[in-house]
Amino acid sequence: MERKGDNIDRPLHPAGFVTCETGSNEGLPERGSIDFTVAVVLPAGGSGERTGLLTPKQFCKFLNRPLISYTIQAFERVAWIENIVVVVAKDNLDLMVNIVQQFGHKKVTVVLGGSTRHRSIFKGLQAFQGRGDESPLTKPKVVIIHDAVRPFVEEDFLLKIAIAAREQGASGAIRPLVSTVIATTSEGYLDHSLERVKYRASEMPQGFMYDIIYQAYVQCSEADFEFGTECLHLALQYCGTNAKLIEGPPTLWKVTYKRDLFAAESIIKETLSQTACVVTGVCEESTQLAHELQNRLGALDMQVDIISTSLRSSGNFISKSWNFIHVTVSNSYLEDVQELVRTFEESGHAVLYPVVLILVQLDVSEQSPVSERMATLGAIRDVATEAKRRNILLYGILLNHVQGAEKWQEAMENLSQVTAALIKERNPALTGQLLWV
Repeated sequence: MERKGDNIDRPLHPAGFVTCETGSNEGLPERGSIDFTVAVVLPAGGSGERTGLLTPKQFCKFLNRPLISYTIQAFERVAWIENIVVVVAKDNLDLMVNIVQQFGHKKVTVVLGGSTRHRSIFKGLQAFQGRGDESPLTKPKVVIIHDAVRPFVEEDFLLKIAIAAREQGASGAIRPLVSTVIATTSEGYLDHSLERVKYRASEMPQGFMYDIIYQAYVQCSEADFEFGTECLHLALQYCGTNAKLIEGPPTLWKVTYKRDLFAAESIIKETLSQTACVVTGVCEESTQLAHELQNRLGALDMQVDIISTSLRSSGNFISKSWNFIHVTVSNSYLEDVQELVRTFEESGHAVLYPVVLILVQLDVSEQSPVSERMATLGAIRDVATEAKRRNILLYGILLNHVQGAEKWQEAMENLSQVTAALIKERNPALTGQLLWV
């Protein structure tokens, strides 16, 4: 049984979560220029017992999105990968199909898995053969097998795995051992230890010529299906194909425990917070404030662009960031904010990641009445409540135009710090709040 997600337009991912050098790329073709077909199989049928959560870890959410969707996206953004087969347990089939549709994953086919990891991978490989009346997916020259709970895999390393698999028949990622491996006696005493420098940890992704790994699974024993976990071993044992091993970057780590989910969320938040756009009008006060905020956020290692009214109306600014700061001195700002919310919604920009929209109003009056500030807060809350349903996080900051250069510099420093914190934390509990600085 296989089900495909609808083709839903969606924006690109933020470029590269973490960049790590993993050796020279000399001799490799440029991205997107390989001359053979590649597909991916993602086994995602595990129960996630080690996380201690009721929900399998691949379906645990952070930033309103399940972990497996981030992993899928890491492969979908690679132009030369044609198909992604996600293998799930029967109980999670409908959930997985809904994820594919909700987040617009276009290359994904969902299939039912087996009772063990190897059985599930074999089910994934069989999707390219067709069963009964079902039309098979196009059989790839190379298939990459990866864990659904390793979301931080980069295209450069996938290219190395694919090229090596094409040339050698099989390839796999390895990493240095972190701890010394020991063998124990049946009584619980030390038997012997391995010399750590001679050994490596087998990681994912792994790549294979499709025909090689498929035939390995056709030939493997029931014991392999029941107890085995290493695909490279099957290719060697049943097809005589010895894999090329490639040392991978530290970002290949696997979400195994509950704390790893928090680490993954932190990495994604850090990446999303690297850029911002300041949206401003033509009045002198808001333009000056925008440039000063740009400089201060730049000092906090954030790349900030200023978007003028003319560019804002075209909507071309949206792809620049997932963080937007609307600077105004006018009290009639709600229409502009609502227009921005509509633009984000219509473009689908908030489908994959929550968009942060911060309204910064410069109060040039001596002191706004409390009633006026409460009215402002109520208006922001109403818009924020509706925006949050669309994965848009709206915050408000009221900046008093204080007298004196020293006090103004202090106010601007507070504004930049609060703005950066709101962008980095993306806390939905603070949406609709009006902060005074």
